[in-house]
Amino acid sequence: MKVYTLDEMKDKYIGPIGTPARNAHEHKVSMALLGRAIRTVRKERNLTQEQLGELVGVQKAQISKLENGNNSATIDTILKVFSALKAEIEFNITVDQQALQIR
Repeated sequence: MKVYTLDEMKDKYIGPIGTPARNAHEHKVSMALLGRAIRTVRKERNLTQEQLGELVGVQKAQISKLENGNNSATIDTILKVFSALKAEIEFNITVDQQALQIR
């Protein structure tokens, strides 16, 4: 029986890296993981979605959408959310072998 890697399965059923379908899938997964992190930290801080929304300056509904991965939030909003949660966040961007880090 042949064993396939996760990347091989993604290539076959979603599309190769760089294709629109694969990019959309990777974005959706990233947003889901980000949302899970927000929910976990919010609960550790004993905050409701409404309380976090007030700290960030957004509605409870936007926090809910973020936590459920249903929102393409701006980097600014994501930074505000994690700042309100007293958590550090970093974005690493590499273009033409040049690194840029956003904190």
